[in-house]
Amino acid sequence: MAFEVKDIDETRAPLLEHLVELRTRLVRSVFALLVAFGICLYFADPILAFLVQPLKDAFPDGEGQLIFTKLPELFFVDLKVGLFAGFMVSFPVIANQLWAFVAPGLYAREKKAFLPFLLATPVLFIGGASLAYFVVMPTAFRWFLGFGGDAGGLTVEALPAAGEYLNLVMQFILAFGLTFLLPVLLMLLHRAGIVSRAQLAGARRYVIVGVVALAAIVTPPDPGSQIILALPLLLLFEGSLILMRFQEGAVARDAEVEKAKDAGDAEEEAEA
Repeated sequence: MAFEVKDIDETRAPLLEHLVELRTRLVRSVFALLVAFGICLYFADPILAFLVQPLKDAFPDGEGQLIFTKLPELFFVDLKVGLFAGFMVSFPVIANQLWAFVAPGLYAREKKAFLPFLLATPVLFIGGASLAYFVVMPTAFRWFLGFGGDAGGLTVEALPAAGEYLNLVMQFILAFGLTFLLPVLLMLLHRAGIVSRAQLAGARRYVIVGVVALAAIVTPPDPGSQIILALPLLLLFEGSLILMRFQEGAVARDAEVEKAKDAGDAEEEAEA
């Protein structure tokens, strides 16, 4: 019996095909990010003006300024603005490539179950980011600026650096955007059978403590922004429990339909 070495092992071919497809999806995602980064870098000044608006509104009219203490600081600020905005712009393309890679391996009912989570993710993220930009940041900045005044006969005033301000804004937007994805995470865990609605309802007191601790960690150290983040998260948690009840009903109905279908197939095979 001759030993034969094939060019491509048939058992490895599907894996190689998946790796090639993964590489293609990654290349497309990176290309979309680079294109969006280049466009947003060109418009870095108006984007930065948009991000600066909450701080401008927090200062009294005609006052306030951004400074830079290092010569290349503004250059890196533009790069950060371009990358940050570019990721936001290219995220739908990146999510679409991720879905195109995962979807072929899912059954039709799994696609149907997963698609609402995919659609809810950008909506919840934008909702959290909008809350941070329009409500939390103006409130927090006015609170921070309230510490200015006189100290020992010297004037104490805020002179925020451009780089530090941009880092603070990105922290606000990302923290609120990502934490607003809590319902998606809980619903996925529930759908996978890792946690149940009864378990989460029974752990409500621990969830409240965890949400408050999370709000204290991801937001700057002012009580206003921590409360504004904690309250919506608790509401989203309670909303997730309600949605889980409907999801359990839908899963039960799907199981009954599948059971009835299997029974019908078994009867047809018996008759044949």
